[in-house]
Amino acid sequence: MNTKVESQEIGSTPDSGRLHYLDWLRVLAILMVFLFHAVHPFDFGDWQVKNVNQSEILTIILLLLSIWGMPFFFLVAGAGSWFALKKRTGRQYLWERFYRLLIPFIVGFILFSPIEYYCENMNKMQRGLQTSFQSFLASFTVFNPFLLRFPGFSPRWLGSGYHLWFLGFLFCFAVITLPVFMWLKNKTGTNFISWLAKLCDHRGGILLFIIPISIVKVILTPIVPLEHDWADFIFLMCFFALGYILFANERFNIAIRRDWLILLIVPTAIILGLLGMYLANIPVIEWSETPGIPQFYLLQFFVSIIAVGYSLTMLFVGMRFMDFSNKWLRYGQEAALPFFVLHQPVIIVIAFFVVQWEAGILLKLPVVVLSSFVVSIGLYKLIIRRVPLLRLAFGMKSKSLKKNQPAGIG
Repeated sequence: MNTKVESQEIGSTPDSGRLHYLDWLRVLAILMVFLFHAVHPFDFGDWQVKNVNQSEILTIILLLLSIWGMPFFFLVAGAGSWFALKKRTGRQYLWERFYRLLIPFIVGFILFSPIEYYCENMNKMQRGLQTSFQSFLASFTVFNPFLLRFPGFSPRWLGSGYHLWFLGFLFCFAVITLPVFMWLKNKTGTNFISWLAKLCDHRGGILLFIIPISIVKVILTPIVPLEHDWADFIFLMCFFALGYILFANERFNIAIRRDWLILLIVPTAIILGLLGMYLANIPVIEWSETPGIPQFYLLQFFVSIIAVGYSLTMLFVGMRFMDFSNKWLRYGQEAALPFFVLHQPVIIVIAFFVVQWEAGILLKLPVVVLSSFVVSIGLYKLIIRRVPLLRLAFGMKSKSLKKNQPAGIG
């Protein structure tokens, strides 16, 4: 056993210094989300603004990224909760989550949802869908047409803010998991985490986390298969909790460093196999859309393996190559949340005009990506970060809070 681990008390945590690689991974995850949304007008999937012509290659890339991208994002956020609760009471933790998550959600919904919804409806009319202007106005007057689409009590309501559902999910996760996280900090919880960590001392033991996550995915997805519904909600909350647990004991970090190749190879082999089946005209897509057949459940299990494997592989990449700080990281940390809130409405507005051009995807795609990035950063740099009220509205920390910021990404 590594001498560093032997010298630590059971239940010990990583070094109390700031883990810069978690900050880098958070910034990287937000850039991944930006690219994911900027490419969406040109894939076959449904989105707010669509180009007339779409790319099969882009569709496959986005589909594969969607399997593990958001689980990875929530895992990093869960890790931030571990560090936040090391120096905060439960009440302080919830208050910080309120003003850093819920306030930007509400502000972003009020400011941007009407614009996004307008562009979405106008784009659908351009594509020949039967949507009258009167129908648009009627939906717009209720201000939240998503409540009409998503009847009943459902986390899909959080989709009323378009991409801001992520902040809504994250705030809900913080509230729901807080009692569990506080329990994990006491003696009984620490012993439980130590037991889990001991299982991971064996090669490949870190893969055991796939079991509970895959059970959630396999059982709930056939019941509530829609995106951002209860199955997605609980599945992603598992990754949020996993991120917290992984930083509660140094043994998990050691297991990830030791088993990174397994974590990379296993999901990659599954993806290559599925791609091969797709290219051989085996109906993999149809299987994923048909609850009740054995292949559907097998695919849900594969999705769980890919999500866990690649999320933990990204943690290894961060540990190995990104544990340093510089001015770009410090800038990215401050800009991350307002950039996230801004980026999708900017993309939708720009893409709304670009897709009307008489040009090919090879020209339209880089224009949407580059101009959306420049405008989003420009709005943050020139306006939001300079106005104290807007800093608060977009979830930015005050300068006094930044000086006392704890380790991690909390």
